[in-house]
Amino acid sequence: MIQLVELTVNGERHELAIEPRRTLVDVLRHDLGLTGTHVGCEHGICGACTVLVDGAPVRACLLFAAQVEGAEIRTVESLAAPDGTLNDLQQCFSEHHGLQCGFCTPGMLMLAEGFLAEEPEPTTEEIREVVASNLCRCTGYQTIVEAIDDCASRRRAAFQQQLDGSRV
Repeated sequence: MIQLVELTVNGERHELAIEPRRTLVDVLRHDLGLTGTHVGCEHGICGACTVLVDGAPVRACLLFAAQVEGAEIRTVESLAAPDGTLNDLQQCFSEHHGLQCGFCTPGMLMLAEGFLAEEPEPTTEEIREVVASNLCRCTGYQTIVEAIDDCASRRRAAFQQQLDGSRV
């Protein structure tokens, strides 16, 4: 059986004729060519497939694509500018060496992006707790925590500058 599904991914609408049993990660990778979302354990344990659905981090391997029809889906491809310029979070990961092999990086970035949108002033312990939900075998997490903390600080400073500028 084939089902017509309309998905909004990274701001673009896509009409797809898919089997209802297809997971979101498979549709993103194979139908839409968005291979930044990685497939790891396929059981929701590792977090490599983390994407944002309506702003919240979710495991794309645990959702059927049909379940997110009508939702706003963001993948790691949505972070960089169209010309390839890294966004602030990606830049912080690069500066703090928050990646080594890179396999977990897309999931970590999307987890952090969703977390920082919800909690713009996290403590280091809160960041550690959140990133512990995604597996990384290379970095030991410290550089990832530092990158997310730095990004949060930069975003707060930029927001404060905007506030100060609007008062003039």
